[in-house]
Amino acid sequence: MIAVFESAANKQKIYGGENMSLIVQKFGGSSVANAERVFNVARIVTDTYKKGNKVVVVVSAQGDTTDDLIDKANEINPNASKREKDMLLAAGEQISISLLAMAIEKLGYPVVSLLGWQAGFQTSSAYTSARIKRVKTDRIEKELDKNNIVVVAGFQGVNRYEDVTTLGRGGSDTSAVAIAAAMHADLCQIYTDVEGVYTADPRKVSNAAKLKTISYDEMLELATLGAQVLNNRSVEMAKKYNIELEVLSSLTNAPGTIVKEATKMEKMLISGVAKDTNVARISVVGVPDVPGLAFKMFSKLSSKGINVDIILQSIGRDGTKDISFTVAKENVKEAAAAMEEYVDAVGGKSVLVDENVAKISIVGAGMESHAGVATKMFEALYDAQINIRMISTSEIKVSVLIDEKNADAAVSAIHSKFFDEN
Repeated sequence: MIAVFESAANKQKIYGGENMSLIVQKFGGSSVANAERVFNVARIVTDTYKKGNKVVVVVSAQGDTTDDLIDKANEINPNASKREKDMLLAAGEQISISLLAMAIEKLGYPVVSLLGWQAGFQTSSAYTSARIKRVKTDRIEKELDKNNIVVVAGFQGVNRYEDVTTLGRGGSDTSAVAIAAAMHADLCQIYTDVEGVYTADPRKVSNAAKLKTISYDEMLELATLGAQVLNNRSVEMAKKYNIELEVLSSLTNAPGTIVKEATKMEKMLISGVAKDTNVARISVVGVPDVPGLAFKMFSKLSSKGINVDIILQSIGRDGTKDISFTVAKENVKEAAAAMEEYVDAVGGKSVLVDENVAKISIVGAGMESHAGVATKMFEALYDAQINIRMISTSEIKVSVLIDEKNADAAVSAIHSKFFDEN
């Protein structure tokens, strides 16, 4: 067994040498959305194999398959158990890996497809959002020793009860990086429908520029803050095990973006602008202004596994204060219910919920050594007449909460302020 949590500092290559490398390639749902694209992926994979490489391919469900399966589940039972949802959702990747394996077979190359449990993915028991505990790579190694291309279902594994689990949205990225870490791969390539990591969403901002390289920390912030090119858990794992990632398009031959440790070269001021509309603001109004109540409030949310992002506390008045914070939209009902209980218990006034908000963020390691970055961002929003509701900062990011209707305009204004004026 090769644990995914082995120290990268002590790693030795399982495969390597002058003419042979182990390459892990991951393809998202849009890359295998139809027969034409499946064959396109098969050619990319076999071209890599023909160069003498060992190849492990991780594949997501086709196109909108996962969303379609969720709709089917809701038709039958909107309150179905998470265990049964995982049994259903795991079917999407099974379809993808078998179709891709068939295409590779048709091109005349040896291949085998494996489900998550067959590939050795052992996970926690948190259905629909499981964490990878280890990857037993024995089966993958045996298939590579037979000179097979190995196609693995991303997004899934098995828990200690031998039940199928899924890793949550974007989990196939994490599956690919986990295999690369466990097997000490020479390269992990993440193929998507864009040509790399951009300074903003190129589908929304026409002059967004592709980055040649980006640090793990910057990529992690962008992924966490709404950039959809990489799953944040996969970036965390790549950083921990020093797995160099390449983000590139499956639809063109253009070079991609390398995600790696920060270089010592002079950094640009910011690396990108991200938008996240999967947020809601909850305001707890008129709670007593006494020590310990904020602790009790957020402990209540933490006990339910609800992550809180931006937090704003007002100056106390008349012995009370207001506390506002943001959560993901899928947690808003549970969080609001918990806060209603809290307000009743402590004698507060009310709980207000606003789901029509968006979080806009700028990220860049260069921000640490440059004053006035936040000011420039706020100036861009002022010029566009966009009001800021909440603000959060760290060493390499600034985030603001605004009205959702202004999200795209805000991204364009901020991007222009930082990139057009340089």
